[in-house]
Amino acid sequence: MSAKSQHKNILLAILGFVTVIVLVAVIGFFTLDRKEEIIQGEVEVDEYRVACKYPGRITDILVKEGDYVHKGDTLAKLSIPEADAQEKVAVATAGATNAISDLTAAPTRKEAIESAYQIYQQAISANDIAQKTYGRLNRLFEEGVISEQKRDEAFAAYETTQSAVKVAKSQWELAKSGARDEAKRAAKNQAKAARSAVEVVRSFLKETVQVATADGEVSTIYPKVGELVGLGSPIMSIAMNDEVWGTFNIREDQLEGLKVGAVFKAFVPAFNKTIEMKVTSLKDEGAYAVWKATKANGQYDLKTFELKARPVTKLDGLRPGMSLIIKK
Repeated sequence: MSAKSQHKNILLAILGFVTVIVLVAVIGFFTLDRKEEIIQGEVEVDEYRVACKYPGRITDILVKEGDYVHKGDTLAKLSIPEADAQEKVAVATAGATNAISDLTAAPTRKEAIESAYQIYQQAISANDIAQKTYGRLNRLFEEGVISEQKRDEAFAAYETTQSAVKVAKSQWELAKSGARDEAKRAAKNQAKAARSAVEVVRSFLKETVQVATADGEVSTIYPKVGELVGLGSPIMSIAMNDEVWGTFNIREDQLEGLKVGAVFKAFVPAFNKTIEMKVTSLKDEGAYAVWKATKANGQYDLKTFELKARPVTKLDGLRPGMSLIIKK
């Protein structure tokens, strides 16, 4: 065999070997490297927090974590000393103004004058209590514990007692000189206003009893009995397990077929069951979220989107935190 033929055979052998390697690589690329992509999410539920409008101390918690509660059920009780003090002031003021109204409507006697004087002194005492209450709430406001509105309400109560002092004084003086029709009408209106103030304060006291605003399961209880809770601080969280959805973080190259309104299948490992879910929202996670460069030289980035979906058919026992798997 000539050297030329040997050279040609070697080239053909090398070419055949390279061809086999390329074919194996191509087959491997299209068969062995086609891994199934897994997207994992989790179940979430709507929940609401039970909180008090005023700072107070927990005196009783009537439920425990895991309990199912219905709308209107009593959950916890608190003690709010400031509200109790305001109620006493309001009741005292209402009593004083009612008494003054009765006195002005009756003929003036020596006993009536003395009684008006005593009512005047009671109004002064009520004013002192309201002033101290306002002082305490004002300090709490300056410390950032309560809102400006609550401070203003205490100040309004203080101003009300100041007005009651003026009215009581004027009624006492009128009792000495005899009440006129105008004074009688003023006393009657003042008594009516004082009774309204009592109702307002008692509406505040309703905050000492916290009730469920919707059906749900007690998921977390934050304070213990005897602890002080601040203004608006949550006492417990109620999970509304009937309002279930799933949340997934998905790269944009995996979003094919997952637009809002689309229905897809998700596997629930907890039940070893596949369910259908409907996409309800899709939003960009922002620049801070996970991203992935599609090429080594970073030609462009893939952003991550938050996808929310709800089960098409209710699955009993589906609870927050359970995994949801999408296979693509």
